[in-house]
Amino acid sequence: MKKKFVIVALAAVFLQLSAVDTGSPAPAFTNVKDINGKSHNLADYKGKTVVLEWVNYDCPFVKKHYSSNNMQELQRKYTAKGIVWLSVNSSAPGKEGNYSIAEWKQKSAERKVAANAILLDPSGKTGKAYGAKTTPHMYIIDGAGVLQYQGAIDSTRSTDAADIKTSQNYVATALDELAAGKPVSVKETKAYGCSVKY
Repeated sequence: MKKKFVIVALAAVFLQLSAVDTGSPAPAFTNVKDINGKSHNLADYKGKTVVLEWVNYDCPFVKKHYSSNNMQELQRKYTAKGIVWLSVNSSAPGKEGNYSIAEWKQKSAERKVAANAILLDPSGKTGKAYGAKTTPHMYIIDGAGVLQYQGAIDSTRSTDAADIKTSQNYVATALDELAAGKPVSVKETKAYGCSVKY
């Protein structure tokens, strides 16, 4: 009986975290506050390409991309082109990566984060709606609100920053293709990183 209960419980967790299909409308989110207390709704960005980046600064896979300045360079490059870049944290209270507002502001300043906003999702509602499983886990939504890419930031599943130069950056490729009016060539990959701390 106990074994059956565990299997059912695990099945429920996986169903709860099932990802939205690429090519379908991205899950709407409303009233998700950023570290400055401002509320964000996906509908606010209609007509713009939106990048969602799940983040946890304590994760070594995230550290790889921030310590090398790779993530910030991507944020700067694409926000300068009018793309909206939202970092999202779904760590639950008491879990790794869940910081006070003062800590968020300090950590983001230290890293020179160039995202448009850092959204806080301590309930995990937004993360679960998207099926975000790792940090980082990347999503790209086009101006019509359709999910065009989801998965890993790049092709090398490691914590070594030296691998970045030789990796294919799926996010940059997809954003460049969308900007050029081309279909996204790689629409979905398996995200790698630390588990989201729901």
